[in-house]
Amino acid sequence: MRRPNLNTIALAALAAAIAAAISIGGCRDSAGPAAAVPEATPVVQLVQQQGLELIQFDAHDVPGLKMVEVQNIEMPGLLETSGQITYDDRSTSTIVSRVQGRIEQTRVSLWDNVQRGEKIIALYSPDFMTAESEYLQAHESSKLMTAPGVGGSSDFAGSLSLAAKRKLQFLGMSDADIAAIKAPDPTVWMRAPISGTVVENKAQRGAAVNPGDELFSLGTLNDVWITGDIYEDDLSRVHVGQDLSAVTTAFPDEVFKGVIARISPNVDPTTHTLQIRCQVKNPGLRLKPQMLAKVTIVTRPGEALVIPQDALVFDIDAYYAFVEVSPGTFEHRKVMIASWSRAGYARIVSGLKAGDRVVSGETLQVNALWHQAHGESS
Repeated sequence: MRRPNLNTIALAALAAAIAAAISIGGCRDSAGPAAAVPEATPVVQLVQQQGLELIQFDAHDVPGLKMVEVQNIEMPGLLETSGQITYDDRSTSTIVSRVQGRIEQTRVSLWDNVQRGEKIIALYSPDFMTAESEYLQAHESSKLMTAPGVGGSSDFAGSLSLAAKRKLQFLGMSDADIAAIKAPDPTVWMRAPISGTVVENKAQRGAAVNPGDELFSLGTLNDVWITGDIYEDDLSRVHVGQDLSAVTTAFPDEVFKGVIARISPNVDPTTHTLQIRCQVKNPGLRLKPQMLAKVTIVTRPGEALVIPQDALVFDIDAYYAFVEVSPGTFEHRKVMIASWSRAGYARIVSGLKAGDRVVSGETLQVNALWHQAHGESS
């Protein structure tokens, strides 16, 4: 018998060992303990309670979820708001045409400073000539009736003259211009009713005008308004006459002083805010209309509802919190927030009350579960 070759035996043994190793490794891959186990998805269901749509799930199925209470904490003795600078409407004036005619000449333009009584625009109108003629005739008649030996009624003559003068005043002429009338003239200079700055110019030489047309708007900047918003729960902390300070981005190192002059009687139902109007001194006329300002009011401390910012989720167009109504049952509740200086927290204006327990930490995942329960993607 022929003896087997040693090399052939060695190769066969090596092949058998490799096959056994592959077989053992395959068994380990298919049934061994190293295989990954997918994380369990929380079971969520919708329920209706007292007209509210709620979701139920086991909070232990959402790792990292925790519950926090809405806190009522003391606010500092400073109330801050942002505002916009505007003209004090008691210190503005509009020049309006009271006749039909045309603009003959203008002496001022936009942003020019004018003094009260200064001639600024010449209007041509037959109405002026007619009224001046009537005034001159009434004035002459009054002289004749009050002359010695003339049997006329001085009261009647005075009434005619006064009526004619009132008509000229109604057309916009000043007393000095009326007294200077010597002959009828269809062109009359209109004068500035206040000292200030031309903030709007609608007058062009040669343009036709009608009664009621606005020609110029004048404003003064010695005192200005700053109009700002406060939340309704801060209303008890402010009152008319309260001192305040304002700072602008244009002059960050300069503090402007003022007082609260007006408080709006109406509350905006959407934002739960109301407006305050602050009268502020404007030395050097530095403050300009439409500037933004930060207003600080020294007041007594108040209270505010706050929750951690991670307890809120922004969904579509508003902020929401998940409020625990019973263990494992949560309400998707809309809330309104305000700015708050404490890092990591948000101030609650409406939607929550002190003591409410809300989801924190994994609010985004809970919001995804809410949409999933409604067959939506978050």
